[in-house]
Amino acid sequence: MVGLARQAMNLDNLWRADFPAMTSTMNGEPLVYLDSASSAQKPWPVIDALINAFKDDYANIHRGLYQFSQVKTQKFEAVRGKVAGFINAPDPNTIVFVRNSTEGINLVAQSWGRSHLKEGDEIILTELEHHANIVPWQMLRDQIGVILKIAPIQDDGALDLEAFKTLISPATKLVAVTHVSNAIGVVNPVKEIKEIIVSFNPKIKLLVDGSQSTVHGPVDIMEFDPDFFVFTGHKLYGPNGIGVLYGKYEVLDTMPPYQGGGDMIEKVTFEKTTYKHPPARFEAGTPAISEVIALGAAIDYLSEIGMSKIAAKEQVLLKYATDRLSEIPGIRIYGTAPNKIGIISFTMEGIHTSDIAMVLDRMGIAVRTGHHCCMPLMQRFGIEGTVRLSLGLYNMHVDIDKFIEGLKKVRELMG
Repeated sequence: MVGLARQAMNLDNLWRADFPAMTSTMNGEPLVYLDSASSAQKPWPVIDALINAFKDDYANIHRGLYQFSQVKTQKFEAVRGKVAGFINAPDPNTIVFVRNSTEGINLVAQSWGRSHLKEGDEIILTELEHHANIVPWQMLRDQIGVILKIAPIQDDGALDLEAFKTLISPATKLVAVTHVSNAIGVVNPVKEIKEIIVSFNPKIKLLVDGSQSTVHGPVDIMEFDPDFFVFTGHKLYGPNGIGVLYGKYEVLDTMPPYQGGGDMIEKVTFEKTTYKHPPARFEAGTPAISEVIALGAAIDYLSEIGMSKIAAKEQVLLKYATDRLSEIPGIRIYGTAPNKIGIISFTMEGIHTSDIAMVLDRMGIAVRTGHHCCMPLMQRFGIEGTVRLSLGLYNMHVDIDKFIEGLKKVRELMG
């Protein structure tokens, strides 16, 4: 790791030229983009793949016997294998294409949850969860009467594992946790969570939201063996409108369709319809063909670089940014647990987060403010929201320097 970190410092802007947005200006200033946790910028290989997917041999897939359709089908289905390899899934047929992580979780809630759970069954979440891993389970609770239990975090943002253990009961059927907090960057110990679950009852299912973890370093799902794992393309330097649900095949095969329509059926009559096996069962209608192909290009791009190299560079920048923030009076960082990825969430004493963002915006610096779709987490910290700096593989030390310069300007203007 030390060697990779040194390499990351020496090659600070190695990949920046691959991202055309990095030459943009905002409010007349060179862009400093520090909002990758919301949505990442796109490299040329992804942009080219998306354009070419519309421009060259465009056709609908799976059902056409002509060459364009056959070629496009092969390109589309090849990405299933790329995704499986990227997260070390055992079989491409465990990969379901959805619109985003949110749809993947909703699919599990409404298909697996509605068909396998009953009133009184318990689901454990954590205080770290994005709304996308809260609201679908609340909807399921209101529909069938399941019970939601919430595992608390410690003051540094780390999950309180001892408290988590006390929540597991004979009624527990699912644990749904984020792999990495999108709001504060803290990494959940999903391998240990899985071990705790298995030691109590191996039949308890585990869903892991990997929306942030897949972006910031290598992910091998076989290390923590989830029943479900979701992530989204637009954070992974790919296009928006495409995401991934991984599910163990034997679990997917017990689940009814989430939506009905073309391409997920075997036979339709007015009396009865029979459905295809997973993953086709969950992919009704014409899919996001070009976006899937461009997601494959993003995975190829990241795999060629190496996720370990990306993780090492981001850790160097994370430390640099954290150290430099100590220069600003009144800064409080939320999420100080030692195991973190490239996200820093903070407040500045006496100054509203929106005012900070407005000053930074005028200087060409893009950050996110607010609750980051984690209102319960903000309530846990007793605040309305934070300023969030989130790093991407295109960021450099000079971006952090400009950011710190901006915060000093905020302090100068607003006291």
